[in-house]
Amino acid sequence: MSTKWEKKGTNDGILTFDIPQDKIEEGMKAAFNRIKKNISVPGFRKGKVSRQVFAKMYGEESLYEDALNVVLPEMYAAAIKEADIEPVTQPKIDVVSMEKGQAWTIAAEVIVKPEVKLGEYKNLTVAKQEREVTEADIDENLKSKQESQAELVLKEDKAASGDTVVIDFEGFKGDEAFEGGKGENYSLELGSDSFVPGFEEQLIGTKAGDNVDVKVTFPEEYQAEDLAGQEAVFKVTVHEVKAKELPELDDEFAKDVDDSVETLAELREKVKEQLTNAKLAAAEEAVEEEAISKAVENAEIVDLPHEMIHDEVHRGMEEFLGNMQRQGIAPELYYQMTGTTEADLHKQFEGDAEVRVKTNLVIEAIVEAEKFEVSQEDLDKEIKDLAEQYGMDEKAVRGALNDDMLSHDIKMKRAVDVITSSATEA
Repeated sequence: MSTKWEKKGTNDGILTFDIPQDKIEEGMKAAFNRIKKNISVPGFRKGKVSRQVFAKMYGEESLYEDALNVVLPEMYAAAIKEADIEPVTQPKIDVVSMEKGQAWTIAAEVIVKPEVKLGEYKNLTVAKQEREVTEADIDENLKSKQESQAELVLKEDKAASGDTVVIDFEGFKGDEAFEGGKGENYSLELGSDSFVPGFEEQLIGTKAGDNVDVKVTFPEEYQAEDLAGQEAVFKVTVHEVKAKELPELDDEFAKDVDDSVETLAELREKVKEQLTNAKLAAAEEAVEEEAISKAVENAEIVDLPHEMIHDEVHRGMEEFLGNMQRQGIAPELYYQMTGTTEADLHKQFEGDAEVRVKTNLVIEAIVEAEKFEVSQEDLDKEIKDLAEQYGMDEKAVRGALNDDMLSHDIKMKRAVDVITSSATEA
């Protein structure tokens, strides 16, 4: 195969390659077989015309475009392998020549992987992470569980922050009630900040049966434009005041919140174990993120192609919208629900796209520098781990992933481990 790579810029160039006659003939046969079933020629049953007759009527050249589409992926892959280049985006294809009886010549504009000059990526210093679980941590967790089991009971005293008041209310701007400003028997927890700023504070100290005028100023960015920045008065009637009644922290409470324990002491131990595992996982994640970030900062990437960032943005968007559609939310509905546009989503994914691309490039460069080897045993273990992780049959995993993909993932994980396992917390 005749292949020529001509570099134009730092990370782009023209890859020219020939498609030989035997491959052209493969493409022509496949192209003809695809269309012949739809061809009607007098004297022949539909779909039974020979290629020779077709060529006389329409010319062999009418098959060239379809034939090229058949063989191009294979020939392009062979050309980039022979040229020893690593494209990072889809090429722009240009047909140089397609002469009958001769090899076809194709030119492809190709963006290749940028050079990565690694800096320090081992023995990096990262921030020290907290892994110890204190008694205060356990108490806070139990307090949260206690709050979730609280009951609301009527109280005759004045309402305090944290209490719930049951109210009727109606909002007025001047002398006129405004739309959406009315409610009846509404339960409002004071201090929850769920109403207009300043509203809840003015109900502290009220009792059941009180009528209160609550004066507020709507925020400038309030969603209803006719109320944004405007003063208003809510006429409020307090029907009930309720206080949270927390259950006792005892053995019965422990059994209520976790049927696998019998005593409060056992619950404390279980909470301690859960918090410890969570802190260890969070610490490992923080160390990994900072160490990788520093390894990326220490590296130099020569002229990162903007096409790579563009592709990463669209990969992220497609994955996100795909997840939405699996939940029954079409893109148009998502934009309508969130009041956003495709351009807004694009901008949202732009933020992290460059970081993700750079990180991936640096980790791949570490893979090359470390010259990792992957054995069949490693591949088998990876398949087994993935099958267990996703609850799949090992054969199904093998069918979905080839050895090259698995090997790449294993090497990338090892590169991350080289960075993180040598990092020191200080």
